[in-house]
Amino acid sequence: MEKRITKKIESITDFHRSRGLPPPEHPLISVIDYSQLKRPADIGDVNWTLGFYQISLKTGMNGKLKYGQQEYDFDEGTMFFISPQQIFRIETDPVLNEKQSGWMLLIHPDFLWGTSLAKGIKQYDFFNYSVNEALFLSKKEETIIDGIIKNIELEYHSNIDKFSQNIIISHFETLLNYSERFYERQFITRKAAHHQILDQLEEILSTYMNDENLMSKGLLTVQQIADALHMSPNYLSRLLKMLTGQSTQQHIHGQLINKAKEMLSTTDLSVSEIAYELGFEYPQSLTKLFKNKTGISPLEFRTSFQ
Repeated sequence: MEKRITKKIESITDFHRSRGLPPPEHPLISVIDYSQLKRPADIGDVNWTLGFYQISLKTGMNGKLKYGQQEYDFDEGTMFFISPQQIFRIETDPVLNEKQSGWMLLIHPDFLWGTSLAKGIKQYDFFNYSVNEALFLSKKEETIIDGIIKNIELEYHSNIDKFSQNIIISHFETLLNYSERFYERQFITRKAAHHQILDQLEEILSTYMNDENLMSKGLLTVQQIADALHMSPNYLSRLLKMLTGQSTQQHIHGQLINKAKEMLSTTDLSVSEIAYELGFEYPQSLTKLFKNKTGISPLEFRTSFQ
């Protein structure tokens, strides 16, 4: 299979040019109406990366956007977030493409310089979610988000003055905070599907821990579990926190401790041998984790069974 090339669009001005739009009114920020976008001929043939943040709300796209092997079908009131340098690919139906609507907010990291969001934007994990973990908005939520975008757009089209950046940043932060709230609602309202994910997680952990080749495989990582569940690590950990109060890493540690307890109580293997069997590179790592989780050392636990 021929490897897809990756095209980079570093500036918002270049993005406007590539989509047949007039130059942006500000080089570091833009609000775009999807109905005005022209589709590049190679849009679905290559991967893309951007040098800026892109927040979108799309309707009527009738297409897919892919991250690696994952894909997401656009739907009504669907909002997603792309951070600089993320790789993505777009596939759209050229026949239905004219129905696309919605908006796109582009913000260059330099626009955030010297503001509370320069570093604070990293706290919003949804910029690192996969596209199939997009935010599904209710009509009421969509109206709230659209209102914020209209305020940003109004300021964007006004004469730029010394207040403009702070006002836009304030609206942008409000947009991010509402998105955070609506994601929280999404985790709660989709509990049935999410509990299925929890069951799948437990099965993955159990299968892995009972593998006879565990020593050669090494410790299970959050990334491996996320890949197996077709989710991003950040989304998975936040989901598990909502359901169980524990992160993915804490679930892994819990299974390791349970397996270690089983081996300590049913075999004559030394603590070092058990550590290596479980995939630890150093025995003291198991001892430290065991004591942190149980309050006693592995040897003290074994003694309690004798």
